[in-house]
Amino acid sequence: MKKVSRAYKYRFYPTADQKVQLSQAFGCSRFLYNRFLKIKTDAYYENKQKIGFPQTCKMLTELKKEEEFKWLNDVSSVSLQQTLRNLDKAFTNFFQKRAKYPTFKKKTSAQSVRYTKSGFNLNGDILKIAKNAKPLNVRWSRKMEGDPSSVTVSKDCADRYFVSFATEGEVAELPKIGKKIGIDVGIKDIYVTSDGDKSGAPQYFKKYAKKLAAAQRLLARKVKGSKNRAKAKLKVARVHAKISDSRRDFNNKLTTTLVNKNQVLVVESLSIKKMMENKLLARMIADASWGDIFRMLKYKAEWYGRELIEIDRWFPSSKRCNHCGHINNTLKLNQRQWQCPSCLCDIDRDVNAAKNILAVGQTVSAFGESGRLCAGNLAPSGSR
Repeated sequence: MKKVSRAYKYRFYPTADQKVQLSQAFGCSRFLYNRFLKIKTDAYYENKQKIGFPQTCKMLTELKKEEEFKWLNDVSSVSLQQTLRNLDKAFTNFFQKRAKYPTFKKKTSAQSVRYTKSGFNLNGDILKIAKNAKPLNVRWSRKMEGDPSSVTVSKDCADRYFVSFATEGEVAELPKIGKKIGIDVGIKDIYVTSDGDKSGAPQYFKKYAKKLAAAQRLLARKVKGSKNRAKAKLKVARVHAKISDSRRDFNNKLTTTLVNKNQVLVVESLSIKKMMENKLLARMIADASWGDIFRMLKYKAEWYGRELIEIDRWFPSSKRCNHCGHINNTLKLNQRQWQCPSCLCDIDRDVNAAKNILAVGQTVSAFGESGRLCAGNLAPSGSR
């Protein structure tokens, strides 16, 4: 058994009164985040002064005493303090180069507030949050394991409400098996394995493109600031939510299947951000969501006792014949089948790439970093 941190997300349906209370909580949280983001930024650029979480907490206490800002007392102090913690965390992520500089929150974007244990009460299936007399109508779609340390209440752009619990629980590792595979990601097929399995590509953005375009045309015709424009904007958001939800569900099922059936998974460490600079392929790469797939594979492999190996992105996995090792430098991107000029083998480009990725991954697994360097030396600069 392995102890892991995980989140459980559920949809809930607030009453009219709860919507008003939550809207007030979202607004206060957004106001504080933006106000102290400006204060911290100005303090640094004007006086080279760094303001941390303890100082912002003291400033919040004084702010709530002012007549102009007494409305901050109408929402839970727990959620307001967590907003300041979130801002402090955003700056930490920026300085450690994990994220960009914090930006101001908008009223039209997704909203959220977070409560620690003193700000919510969970008794079985009954969830109450601070300043709300009635429990939230949560749809408990799956069983939650572990004791939640915090709960985040959020509303997305499609006007849907969610609660997300952060918990720590134990996960049982899967039985060890001897199966190893190489995985080559693509556009026509989200993944192709060294065994020849091809996932296909649902292309959810393409599937809903006409519906999205129609909704966006209606939105463009509405007068800014009107109620009809707000309704049209909501329809556009709901189409985007449908695309996002479908893609996430597909990726979750896909990665779970791969982790369940294989002990060792070998992938390429692609620079997806750089690849997105290709304007002809950017939309299809985004729709394939390789980054999301790699992220899921990484944490699921760690949870369930599997090994995930990343090989160098410059290894010529597609151009190198997996039978004789010949590198076909004339291979073009639109050539899906080719014949090796050295051994005359007929080659499927994607399956060949997956087999080469597996071979290099096994070298890395056997020899460690030295194996990675040896494999990297096989790759001419700029080849793929």
